[in-house]
Amino acid sequence: MSELNRGERLQIMLTEEELIVVDDWRFARRMPSRAAAVRELLKRGLAAEGYDPIDGRSRSRDFGVLDDADSQTGAEG
Repeated sequence: MSELNRGERLQIMLTEEELIVVDDWRFARRMPSRAAAVRELLKRGLAAEGYDPIDGRSRSRDFGVLDDADSQTGAEG
């Protein structure tokens, strides 16, 4: 297997609740790292059908791992 060269770094900030959800998802699927889990989630999200194109007016805080209602009630996705 050839080695993958990942020369770019992407830093994101998550709430404690978002990180718990990502870690729970990662461990349930035996992913080797958080980075691998995030890459898989990005791949799945981009491949999903019926997504709305970004209109250029959205802000970073508009894109969370959890819906606002989920984070307030403690519900997991």
